[in-house]
Amino acid sequence: MNGVNKTLYIPLYGKSEISRKGVIIKDEKAEEIWKKEGFELKGKARSKWLCYYMSMRAAVFDSLTSEAASGDTDALVIHIGCGLDSRIIRTGNKENLWYDIDFPEVIAERKKYFSETEKYKMLPADASETSWITALPDSPRAVIVMEGVSMYIPPEKVRRLFEALGNKFGEVKIFADVYTVFAAKATKYKNPINEVGVNEVYGVDSPQEYESEKIKFKAEHTMTPERLINELSGFDKVFFKAVFAGNATRKIYRLYEFGSK
Repeated sequence: MNGVNKTLYIPLYGKSEISRKGVIIKDEKAEEIWKKEGFELKGKARSKWLCYYMSMRAAVFDSLTSEAASGDTDALVIHIGCGLDSRIIRTGNKENLWYDIDFPEVIAERKKYFSETEKYKMLPADASETSWITALPDSPRAVIVMEGVSMYIPPEKVRRLFEALGNKFGEVKIFADVYTVFAAKATKYKNPINEVGVNEVYGVDSPQEYESEKIKFKAEHTMTPERLINELSGFDKVFFKAVFAGNATRKIYRLYEFGSK
């Protein structure tokens, strides 16, 4: 795998570690895969604080996905940049047709641990392009999740991707986390992804940079909600809240919701 693909092991490790602790997220599949894969992570990529943060981020994306698809069995769920994530299992979604999307080599690895069903499909594709969208089935509505993806794609390509998804489906909701411009510049020196050889990422300071005629910014969501911080205790809770939550983190990292006009 190349450097970008190897970044999938960082959240996988984080979720497996925190799942074992019994807080924030329960992810037995991450525990299983990490035990078998044993990919070597070094430095900041193994940080306890990053593990907490990755797990909270995943739990928030789980909730947003479930809420958006709840009661709407006609909606297609699309997880772009799925890596080895088990969101389909954690959300317990068995009603919606669900597509997990990632590079061919990632999907090949993923198929060692996940099996397709009538309701669950895996599609090899490069998210920086749009041609793969034609392989998706038609649907009146789509819920699209892009966790840990936008920062590896130039903003103009993210905008084109959003636009193409908006044109494919009658109505869409898109959830995407993004780096700010400052974070993208600082990443060359201070980011756990450096540990797996990635130094070039992209950021935006305004969600409007991703808008098109049909797709508009709708809301910003926190990746560190109080309810999840409260699952920590003692020094961990105090330190995490002071350093990794609120405005301090928002200066470098944000979670946006986009949708049809």
